[in-house]
This record gives sequence, structure tokens and C-alpha cells, in this order.
Amino acid sequence: MKEFENKTVLSTGAASGMGFLMCKRYVEEGGNAVLCEINPEALDRAVAEINAIREGSAIGVVCDVRDYEQVCNARDKAVEAFGSIDVLTHFAGGAETRVHGIPSSIEFPDVPIEIYDWGLDVNLRGQIYFDHAVLKQMREQKSGLIVHIGSITGQEGSGHNISYSASKSAAMGGLTKAIAQYGAKYGIRSMCVSPGPVLTREAMANMRTMLARAAEPEEIIDFVIFLASDKGQFFNGTNVLIDGGRDAMERRKYGDK
Repeated sequence: MKEFENKTVLSTGAASGMGFLMCKRYVEEGGNAVLCEINPEALDRAVAEINAIREGSAIGVVCDVRDYEQVCNARDKAVEAFGSIDVLTHFAGGAETRVHGIPSSIEFPDVPIEIYDWGLDVNLRGQIYFDHAVLKQMREQKSGLIVHIGSITGQEGSGHNISYSASKSAAMGGLTKAIAQYGAKYGIRSMCVSPGPVLTREAMANMRTMLARAAEPEEIIDFVIFLASDKGQFFNGTNVLIDGGRDAMERRKYGDK
């Protein structure tokens, strides 16, 4: 019997990067996967690739995490297809100015406020929306794990990606603790994983760490898979920084990256 047989992961941002890798690994360990993604073409390709591992193990749901009705639809499709949601992982997100192509030379007060609205909606509101919707199912089944995704940027701050910094810092830590407190009586755990630089984008290789490299995506997913496994059951209500020691580095000069 494989680790996650008869269990299901639902992940946002699942058509690429770490969200896709999470779903793929979960299926390889015997589970099922519900991939949520805003891009339908990319979603179809990702679901087909995972179903090539085991036919019928994955479904895709087109979903904008900023739309609560779409979020609830994703939850309902997951339960309809597989009967439970055992793990929820939040990989949808991104630094708002990078996503929208705003040059770093444009200062915070000069960036249109709609850009920061997008950042708050996707990086924070989207995680709260999915928690709210999926907890209804986890409460009924009296079990589940929710893994929020923070970032080293939440620790360091960014004078350009203001809402990303805010969403990935104390807000994410508070959300993780609050969900853990609520979920405890129903057997539901809540964790936050905050990566440092990860090679989902080539530019990440330029961010310094004590280990003189960025993480491979698999190194982050290995830990998330561990949290979902029988061996990770005593982790609850806290943030784990996976950053190669970046947060502990001595920075002798302001702005040193």
C-alpha cells in the first residue's frame, strides 16, 4: 500500500512549478490530485501528464482563487470525484510587480494601486477563500492538512512588492496559527512553508544563500510531502523556512542580495 492511497490533494497554481510537482508526487505515492489553475490550456496539459502515471488519478478545475464561487466549485468537484480532500496546498501566487511587468525603477507610491490589490487578492485572500471552503469538507471528515505557502520575502520585506511582502509575512503566520487553533478539535492541521529562492525561475539563482545556491523545487515538495505523511503528523500551527540559511545571513550593506 502506498502512502497516500485513497487520499486526495487539492492544490492551487497546479499547472506548473511546485503546485504541479506536488500533485505529481502525491499521485506517484498512490493518491489522487485535484489541480486548480486559472489557465485552462496549461491545466489540460498538466492533468494529462499526471493521468499518464495512473489513469483517473487527477482532475482539473479552472479556478480564479479571487472568486469564492469558483473556489467552492473546485471543492465540490474534488469531493464529487474522490470523496475527500485530505491535503490542501496553496501554490497560486506571485510577486505583483513582477507578474505585471512593473519595472523596479517605479517606486511604490507610483505603482497603480490595482497592482497591489491583485497581490493581496491572490496571495492572501485566495488562501483564506480556499481555507474557508475546504474546511467545511475537512470538518465533516474530521481530518485534513492545510499547507499555506509563505516566502523568504515575508521575512526580508521588499520595497517594490509591498503587498507580496505583507501577504507572505505575519499575515500568513497568523492565518496558519488561527486555522490550526480552529481545526484542532476536528483533527485538522495547518502549516506554513516559506521557501527561499527556488529554481522555478532562472532569476532565483541570483539570490544569495549560505549554501551558495537556490533550492530545487523538489526540495520544497519533499518537505510538504513529509508533512502530509504519517511521519509528519506532529507538525502543526507553525512556519518552516526552507531558505538555505538566507534569513540567517549577515548582510553588511543595505540592499545586499
